[in-house]
Amino acid sequence: MVVSILVDDVEADVAELFRQRFRREARQGMYVLHFAQSGDQAVQLLDDESEPELLAVLSDINMPGMDGLQLLLGEMKQRFPNLPVMMVTAYGDDERRRRASELGAAEFITKPVDFDYLKEQLRQLPSVAD
Repeated sequence: MVVSILVDDVEADVAELFRQRFRREARQGMYVLHFAQSGDQAVQLLDDESEPELLAVLSDINMPGMDGLQLLLGEMKQRFPNLPVMMVTAYGDDERRRRASELGAAEFITKPVDFDYLKEQLRQLPSVAD
């Protein structure tokens, strides 16, 4: 079954990095990657109901406008309570980790991203078919 992953990060090169690191999985039909560069854009993509169905959202914390924690608290968990959101950030301090956990983050991953670890975490998520 193919599922989508929404990557929300203001840095344009992050999208290219994710495309490269998930190239094999995308070719094998495991994942379809969607990209947003702001919290507002991520919400719009969710409202448009990404196809195939979303498995997870990977969101940076520091973004202009709606940051990743506001996105997680204000939008995602209220509107899509069962959708796992993983925070991916260069700022891995204890306060941000605690806040992300309190707001319901499924995982807190620091940059540079360990893609083997990330892929393992994604494989452990219940698929939409479960």
